[in-house]
Amino acid sequence: MTFVVTESCIKCKYTDCVEVCPVDCFHEGPNFLVIDPEECIDCTLCEPECPVEAILSEDDVPEDQRHFLELNAELAKEWPVLTEKKDAPEDADEWSKVKVKLEYLER
Repeated sequence: MTFVVTESCIKCKYTDCVEVCPVDCFHEGPNFLVIDPEECIDCTLCEPECPVEAILSEDDVPEDQRHFLELNAELAKEWPVLTEKKDAPEDADEWSKVKVKLEYLER
């Protein structure tokens, strides 16, 4: 089993989750983070750290977010590993209130 970053992370990109991860499974894109399912050890440490509740166990991903399983796996192969916490974008708090934002995902 793996954990998955879902739509809530888009344009928020808080990195509190990265700081607690014992392995290098987080990858960073322009405005979104993903988890590499091949590296994730299912430790559960990242899930409670996400202030927008964007990280879910693959078993708990709602049906309308299931495509993020494949998206995380795909983008983890393209994007660089992120191992340290970074400042969130200046408008992250505003974007955290937006629910539908897949159209804003930058690859």
